[in-house]
Amino acid sequence: MINDLTSEVNRLSGQQIEMCYHCHKCTAGCPIVEQMSYGPDRVLRMVALGETETLLNSADIWLCAGCYTCATRCPNDIDISSVMDALRQIAAQQGVAAAEPDVYLFHRLFMGVVKTMGRSYEGATLGLFKVLSHVPLMNDMGAGVNLFIRGKVPLIPKSSGKTAEIREIFERSR
Repeated sequence: MINDLTSEVNRLSGQQIEMCYHCHKCTAGCPIVEQMSYGPDRVLRMVALGETETLLNSADIWLCAGCYTCATRCPNDIDISSVMDALRQIAAQQGVAAAEPDVYLFHRLFMGVVKTMGRSYEGATLGLFKVLSHVPLMNDMGAGVNLFIRGKVPLIPKSSGKTAEIREIFERSR
């Protein structure tokens, strides 16, 4: 029998987590599993067991980098990063504070910049993040300067020319 959490995660993520037979390949390949408390495989198991409160308060769902390494390793093609997205969405809908608030702040800022500018602009996103987060302002200034010098972070962003269309996508997804 599928519990309410599994049904909601499956619906939001477009996945069927009950297909997982816990081979642990996702966790073995996860580049940030060392920072997680549970790891991808256990998160899937916790969803299947309906451990809603523990999961939604877990830092794991906020630490997921969305790199899709887990999805590429899964023999049943379960995209665990989509499951993590679904869990973050459920947490936000239920008013559960993010266990990693800077990650949630960065996500909101990134999406706001995309909505406003019609594309990602690292300079604006990082500038806003540095001002609004608890991260020391100058702790990675050297890396930022190097990226700017190499042309990886332009001073003035290029327009996508599709700003209205992007805003429409945001409105429809609400």
